[in-house]
Amino acid sequence: MSKKLCKQCNLCIKFCPRGVLKTDNKGFPIAKHPEKCNGCFVCFLRCPDFALEVNQNDK
Repeated sequence: MSKKLCKQCNLCIKFCPRGVLKTDNKGFPIAKHPEKCNGCFVCFLRCPDFALEVNQNDK
């Protein structure tokens, strides 16, 4: 997540169907529960500022 691009709208958090993202102590989204991520890219697609980067890890 790019803090330079992120406007802290938290749409990524609101639309994540698995509850992966939460805010840090400064209000920026972080992957609090990355193990829950299924790689659906909803957070990435909903970000109006293109601030997110989604990494897919092999399981």
